[in-house]
Amino acid sequence: MRAYELMVIIVGELDDTAAEVVVRRIDDQVKAKGGEVRTTERWGKRRFAYEIDHRNDGYYVVFEVLAEGGALDDLERQLRLADDIVRHKLIRLPDAEAERRG
Repeated sequence: MRAYELMVIIVGELDDTAAEVVVRRIDDQVKAKGGEVRTTERWGKRRFAYEIDHRNDGYYVVFEVLAEGGALDDLERQLRLADDIVRHKLIRLPDAEAERRG
């Protein structure tokens, strides 16, 4: 299994409970693809440095995920198409960093 870090910015117009539903949906999609969410860091609602898609703020969430190579391709496609996601970034952690984080 490979270690990944997924950062998601959820639309700021949603309330806290609706944002939490989006976080659970992403968690469920990772598990459906055979992956495992190791940690979920909720950074909360933050103001953007500049306007993105006519929005000024969003909820930042960072996931540490373990999954097989290519297993998260469909999740990434769904995040690109989702209306309640402003931006997302999925990176594969280098092996040394993955071991350091456990």
